[in-house]
Amino acid sequence: MFLSLDGFVVGPKEEMDWVTNNFDPEEEGPDMAELQANAGAFLLGRQTYQIMASAWPNQTEATSPGADAMNKTPKIVASSTLKEVPWGKYANAHLIKGNTLEEVRKLKSMPGKDIITFGSPRLVESLGQAGLVDSFRIWLHPTLLGSGKPLFHGKERINLKLVSSKVYKNGVVALDYEPTGLKH
Repeated sequence: MFLSLDGFVVGPKEEMDWVTNNFDPEEEGPDMAELQANAGAFLLGRQTYQIMASAWPNQTEATSPGADAMNKTPKIVASSTLKEVPWGKYANAHLIKGNTLEEVRKLKSMPGKDIITFGSPRLVESLGQAGLVDSFRIWLHPTLLGSGKPLFHGKERINLKLVSSKVYKNGVVALDYEPTGLKH
């Protein structure tokens, strides 16, 4: 999850240029590649899916490092409104229309690699509240957006434990937290 210092995942006009303009492929790229290599599936909410599906299937490894992993890894899309979830020439996106939390519980019980969620703040929040998130990996950017879409709305407190952190030369701080429990 990319996050501005004031807690937003996108700006007021859904912009993410603050991430792409600040990304250091030499320093952050290997960490992102490792995250993607450990993914057995990408779980996406509707809006994140629509943004990513309009861009990634047209990218190649030469134009956008990570494109092979993004395009070839199965995608699971949680949406109650979409009818289909194409991903360009790749036939590996699947739609969850029913109870997302129950479907994710089933997926987590199966053997395999990690299920990674990019963006999708409402989905991430509901998964966190249900105790279905094993790790929150956040790239905190040295940018104040002022407004936008927050990562969390704070329905219930989730206590977290910092497992690792890394500071990049561009000022981005990668933080990896594990939940330690819900507080009601």
